[in-house]
Amino acid sequence: MMKRLRSSGGYRMLASFQTTTIIYDATVWFCEKFLDARSRTVDQMVQAARSGRQNIAEGSRASATSTESELKLVNVARSSLEELLLDFEDFLRHKHLSTWGRDSDQTHLVRQVATTRPGIADLSDQQRWELYKDWLEHPNSEIRANAIICLIHQANFLLDQQLGRLEQEFIERGGYREQLNAARFQHRAEHPADSQNPDSPACPSCGGAMSIRTARSGKSAGSQFWGCCKYPECSGIVSID
Repeated sequence: MMKRLRSSGGYRMLASFQTTTIIYDATVWFCEKFLDARSRTVDQMVQAARSGRQNIAEGSRASATSTESELKLVNVARSSLEELLLDFEDFLRHKHLSTWGRDSDQTHLVRQVATTRPGIADLSDQQRWELYKDWLEHPNSEIRANAIICLIHQANFLLDQQLGRLEQEFIERGGYREQLNAARFQHRAEHPADSQNPDSPACPSCGGAMSIRTARSGKSAGSQFWGCCKYPECSGIVSID
C-alpha cells in the first residue's frame, strides 16, 4: 500500500484536544447546576465549548489533504474558546464574584496539574478529569468558573502554539497540493519511463525526459507545452507547434 504524503488523525493525543474535552464536560455540568436551562446563554456556552473540541478533531482529520482547512478549523476552535472565556468572565462579573488573578495561588495550582503530572497525555478522559475534580465539581460556582477559565487559557496557549507550527510548516513545505505536485515531479524524475511519451523531445537544459503540461496563468494560459520531468530542479521547456 502506498504511503500517504501526510498523516491525519491522532487528535486524541493532542494536549489541546484533551484539555478542551475537560472544558466541554465542565461547561455542560456548570450550566446544568448554575444556569437556567431555558437561558439562551446555556446553548451559546455549550456550543462554544463543543466547537472548541470538535474543530480540533476535524482539523486534525483534514490535515491529510488541506493545510488551509486545518488552519481554518483550528482558528475556529481558538475563536470558540475565546467566546466561552468571555461568557465565564461575564458570569463572575454579573454575580459580583471574584476572578482569580493570573499569579494567584489557586491559578497556579490548577495550571501546574498539566505541567507536573507525568504521563497525563496517556490517561483516559475520566482519569484526567479526576485530576481537576476538586475544582470542577466544587459546589461553589466561583471556584468552578475560575478553574474553567484557567483551563481555557491553557487550551488557548496550546492552540496558539499549534497554529504557529502549522503556519511555519506551510511556509517551509507548502500546502498539500504543493507537496503532491513536488512528489509527482520527483517520481517522474526518478522513473522517467513512467511519464515518457515516445514522441517527447529531450529536455534542452538537462537532456532528461519531458511530459506535456498546461500553462495555468499568463498570456499562454490554457496552452500546452513540453516541460522537464525534473521540474522544479530543471525548468526546461519546449513549445508544442
